[in-house]
Amino acid sequence: MPLQQLLIVYLIGTLLVFLPSYGLARLFTKVGMPAWKAYVPFYNTWVMQEITKRPRHWVFWQFIPVVGWFITPGIFIEFAKVFGVFSLRQHTLAALLAFFYFPWLAGQKDLKFIGPEGVKKHKKPGWREWVDAAIFAVVAATLIRTFIFEAYTIPSGSMERTLLINDFLFVSKLSYGPRIPNTPLSVPFVHNYLPGSSWKSYSEAIKLPYIRWFATSPKRGDVVVFNFPAGDTVINRDGYQSANPYYDLCRRYGNGNMAEGRKFIFNSDTLPLAIHPADKSDNYIKRCVAVAGDTLEIKGGEVYTNGVKNKFPPHSLMTYIVETNGQSLDQDLMKSEYGINMDDPAEVNFPGVNLYSMQLTAEAAEKLRTAPMIKSMKLELQEKESVDFNKWYQQIFPYDTLHKWTLDYYGPVWIPKKGATLPLTRENYSVYERAIRKYEKNDFSMTPDGKFLLNGKEVTTYTFKMDYYWMMGDNRHGSQDSRYWGFVPEDRIVGKAWMIWFSWEGGPRWSRLFKIVK
Repeated sequence: MPLQQLLIVYLIGTLLVFLPSYGLARLFTKVGMPAWKAYVPFYNTWVMQEITKRPRHWVFWQFIPVVGWFITPGIFIEFAKVFGVFSLRQHTLAALLAFFYFPWLAGQKDLKFIGPEGVKKHKKPGWREWVDAAIFAVVAATLIRTFIFEAYTIPSGSMERTLLINDFLFVSKLSYGPRIPNTPLSVPFVHNYLPGSSWKSYSEAIKLPYIRWFATSPKRGDVVVFNFPAGDTVINRDGYQSANPYYDLCRRYGNGNMAEGRKFIFNSDTLPLAIHPADKSDNYIKRCVAVAGDTLEIKGGEVYTNGVKNKFPPHSLMTYIVETNGQSLDQDLMKSEYGINMDDPAEVNFPGVNLYSMQLTAEAAEKLRTAPMIKSMKLELQEKESVDFNKWYQQIFPYDTLHKWTLDYYGPVWIPKKGATLPLTRENYSVYERAIRKYEKNDFSMTPDGKFLLNGKEVTTYTFKMDYYWMMGDNRHGSQDSRYWGFVPEDRIVGKAWMIWFSWEGGPRWSRLFKIVK
């Protein structure tokens, strides 16, 4: 954690124990303690623990980053109890509004100090025991979910067969450093919408800048969970959201003209918009194939990073055209030997006589290639000759007519790196414009005569403020990934996929339980 961030954390912790000092000082005098002790941060909580005869080691727990913020209200509640305060309402005020609550409490004429002995005599009603236990559970689970790990479910087949639909994962927040929520006011355990509704589950009344503690970078080959970069604006209806991205719809409805597409959507009564902060756009999971500073290129479906060909992930799916020698393929054999369900159109199509289009892992493809009934096999690729790059519906990033890229012949493209300076040109403007404008929050544009304006000033270069990453699904022909929407900025990184703790397909997939994600 950078020193500046650490100082901010401890400043907040210090303010939490100092701001109620005026009210605490008046209460200290009621029990014979000098008032000045209330004005010394953390020493005042030590004194409170002495008065309540509670364990004093809790004071040291206040120095644990963030966790300490939740310890301090607990100390305040225990201190209020020795003055005969036991209601849930007053305990809530002591925890959340101590600055106002303790001066008010000290001013009550009938206030009596009952001491820790009086506290022991008080018995909570049964419902209160349940409420206190629930609050503790929510706080503990929220801390774990924010700073240690989070549960995640695979919703689509974009990572098959590394990850399968209805694999349940633990995602490690510690792998790249825990990210402080941009929107801390949020319903616990809910991402961006309240269950079963289109209502947002969070409030933007308080917004925090991007902060990540103990930050480390994703590595090439890591399976990463991140917030969908193009999901900041979505159509808030079933069937849309990030599955049918707003920016794609703008290009489609505007016949390639984004401004016209936006106008169409804004004027539509059936396409309501929702705008999300960085930490509340939908979660995606892909494999990191290039990191900040890398140059990536895809040639014939093969990914090259800095000129070096990447190995296919062991369970990565690619689409092959398989020609047999006239012999039909046995369904049971294809299922048991090669993991192919011949009846599933998502896995197998029939483009011609004795021709099959099927998705295979690299291992299964090599094995099938040597089978006696196979005449030939080749990768089914999106060739450049098959694409009309002048059509408005071209959906490959960066959506222009300058870059003749397809899903299988892509790049080369340089991945932005923090502190690196990029010379700006007409050719690279469409590639980096969104990163500079949206992710790094600049007013950035290109004039008709090819000049670049950054926050009102003409520039010829740009220096990036964040690191970026290139993410691709292991199911290379069935994945909406960076080839469609570009770079993933570091502030969208959630964590690293760690372990499959459960898996379900009509019943538990026992062989996948507690499997480490690779």
